[in-house]
Amino acid sequence: MTIGGAQFMPPDELPNSVKEQRKIVPKRLSPFQDEEEPRQHPVRLRGFVLAVTVLLLCFVVPLCHLLLFAAGSALYSHILLIPLISAYLVWLRRRSLPSDSEPPRQLAVFLLITGFVVLVGFWLAVGSAVTLTEEDSLAFTTLSFLLFFLGVCGLFLGREILQAIAFPLLFLVFIVPFPTFLRNGIELMSQHSSAVAANVMFRLSGMPVFREELGFQLPGIRLHVDPECSGIHSSLVLFLTSLVAGHLFLHRPWTRTVLAAAMVPLAILRNGFRIFVIGQLCVRIGPEMLYSAIHRQGGPIFFALSLVPFFVLLVVLRRLDRAMKEGIPEQHGG
Repeated sequence: MTIGGAQFMPPDELPNSVKEQRKIVPKRLSPFQDEEEPRQHPVRLRGFVLAVTVLLLCFVVPLCHLLLFAAGSALYSHILLIPLISAYLVWLRRRSLPSDSEPPRQLAVFLLITGFVVLVGFWLAVGSAVTLTEEDSLAFTTLSFLLFFLGVCGLFLGREILQAIAFPLLFLVFIVPFPTFLRNGIELMSQHSSAVAANVMFRLSGMPVFREELGFQLPGIRLHVDPECSGIHSSLVLFLTSLVAGHLFLHRPWTRTVLAAAMVPLAILRNGFRIFVIGQLCVRIGPEMLYSAIHRQGGPIFFALSLVPFFVLLVVLRRLDRAMKEGIPEQHGG
């Protein structure tokens, strides 16, 4: 058809390539846009911000105590970084968040009720004859706050969005200090396992050694593995590092599990190696090495050494992850 010197073709007579170019690409829904109820999600977002603000105001006193406690603690200094890491992980996924969906309100109600029960348990413990340490009190209040926060997320955020940011949300559990009984149990287990590892290293090196529980009798000196020597803080930091690295660089649940589980024996071997090195220095140089910097401030050095096998394992698991991911299409294609 010719109109005014220009040729026009009906849509039915257009070539297929032109038809495909004229197809309208559907607009991608943003994380804060609902196709059926376009105004519902912005309302939820405002409600979420308001609820979190009220929650922070209600827990402002125990949260300030938590920050001060973590800033002055050698064991819990990582608490200051946990919210920042979780927020960064969510920010990384901001452009790939799925469309809005219905919030899991039953789960949210369960979390809110559980948080209230924990808070009531704390009030009852304070009002009774039970003496709570600062660590125990902060464990109660912080766990209650975290459960309330997760419940608020379940009330206002869609189920698919929660699934996409599940790891950053669950990672927040590490802002909760260990109850005293749990911390003592971890320290005791770390002491004994590290002593076993150090004993094996002493024997493999050919040094005469007599071990009795947590004590070592070496030529000219006796060592004892105290709770301060358990290495619980560096072991915890190593475990947290493995969780974040697995989330960022590995895609299969089993590779992430292997990486995190491997940190337990790695932490034991690192701490046992530290005891072994200090014992060797005391025997070969002198007992004054117990007061040297390598004993009192040598933790970061041995932690850095443990990162070498950690990165080697991470590279191996990442290659296995990629190999399996690339092999699956070929297997289906055959």
